[in-house]
Amino acid sequence: MPIERRALLMLAAAGTLAASAVGAVAAEQGSEKVLGIGGFFFRAKDPKALAAWYRDQLGVAPIPADYDALPWQQQAGPTAFAPFPMDTDYFGDAHQTWMINFRVSHLDRMVAQLKAAGTAVKVDPKLYPNGRFAHLQDPEGNPVELWEPANPRRPKTG
Repeated sequence: MPIERRALLMLAAAGTLAASAVGAVAAEQGSEKVLGIGGFFFRAKDPKALAAWYRDQLGVAPIPADYDALPWQQQAGPTAFAPFPMDTDYFGDAHQTWMINFRVSHLDRMVAQLKAAGTAVKVDPKLYPNGRFAHLQDPEGNPVELWEPANPRRPKTG
């Protein structure tokens, strides 16, 4: 039985069950493993305009122009890495081969900010054990998912 995407994110948020197993095997074998995602590279019709949109709307700074400037720094936290079947419709048409998921600290504020800037956002009304989700497209039609991880200190809404 295939694991649903939400379940994968639940595993990532719950304490990286799979990562600990991989880490234990790697430690036994003395092998190296990657530390995290160092970059996300994709084609765009207008790379400069799209980079500006991600900077202005989501706060993702583009690659610096020189080595003296720092690139975008993401907050440490869970990351789901999950290939999907070719026929999935979860993140777009059959021609769409990727979707990025960004963790956010406050989904409602991010959604309000995006809507105020003219971006259509669909908030999933369901509250999942691992948090809340919203979906949108960047100006070139690429799917973006926003994820507010569950926080036991924040009142649950949805």
